Amino acid sequence: MSKFWSPFVKNLVPYVPGEQPKLSRLVKLNTNENPYGPSPKAIAAMQAELNDSLRLYPDPNGERLKQAIADYYGVQSRQVFVGNGSDEVLAHIFHGLFQHGRPLLFPDVTYSFYPVYCGLYGIPFEVVALDEQFRIRVEDYQRPNGGIIFPNPNAPTGCLLPLEAIERLLKANPDSVVVVDEAYVDFGGATAITLVDRYPNLLVTQTLSKSRSLAGMRVGLAVGHPELIEALERIKNSFNSYPLDRMAIVGAAAAFEDRAYFEQTCRQVIASREQLVSELQRLGFEVLPSAANFVFARHPGRDAEGLAAGLREQGVIVRHFKQERIRQFLRITIGTLEQNQALIDVLAPLC
Repeated sequence: MSKFWSPFVKNLVPYVPGEQPKLSRLVKLNTNENPYGPSPKAIAAMQAELNDSLRLYPDPNGERLKQAIADYYGVQSRQVFVGNGSDEVLAHIFHGLFQHGRPLLFPDVTYSFYPVYCGLYGIPFEVVALDEQFRIRVEDYQRPNGGIIFPNPNAPTGCLLPLEAIERLLKANPDSVVVVDEAYVDFGGATAITLVDRYPNLLVTQTLSKSRSLAGMRVGLAVGHPELIEALERIKNSFNSYPLDRMAIVGAAAAFEDRAYFEQTCRQVIASREQLVSELQRLGFEVLPSAANFVFARHPGRDAEGLAAGLREQGVIVRHFKQERIRQFLRITIGTLEQNQALIDVLAPLC
């Protein structure tokens, strides 16, 4: 431990992102990146922004992007917040909306950044167990809390909570902020953004890293009541008043405006997912119902860590978690048809 560290740093347990291998010729199915590239209109918009104006600061409020998001979802731009990926947006949410001294609630199997942020900002939390089918039970969140957060679809399980269940959760917790983290919602779910005008305690976050194929650009957003958005703006402007660069703003706006390309690639991922599920089931895997661009699967006769190691030896990378309850599962990103077939070809002899 360095003597120069602030005292709290030694107790932090940082988030560990999925591996980004440096080797070429890998079938990379471990970090839920979209197998299809960004919208050609987004690329063209970013290329057009590569000019002398880069000497100038970008719009600190990202108004063009906010308006594109507002137009897409039928909300007002003052209900939209943007930041460097949904992780930064989530960090501002934890900092600005969850520090009430009461425990934050989130599932026991979920996005592992949540407890990291709690440690960073000194937020007490309680994990709420998923049921035997790895689904969220709304009734388990009817207890005193300082906020609620969960991904929908959940990660890493891929299981979806329907909107009517989210409404029940909101009605049962009118004095708490409920954050629905929709990183994967475009692959089979319905967004809770349709509920924000009726529930002032609802905040919905999304990312352009998954369904809009801009993981390398780092753009995230939140949509909710203007009072919630104002809290995030206050945090942002006390931390980094220029979060998005010029190319990110125009590229992300163009990605939202290109609905046809977005819908086409989402359909392709969904079709590939259903085909991969059938192939995995044919090999004897149990696959949880997924509304995401990944599947969560286990084989009753094979150890998951051993399968992951065997796949890696053959150049196929998937994600394995060591958490006790899910240590026999593999999370497999949906790739192209060719990548999915390569996975099955290597996996079949191992099963």
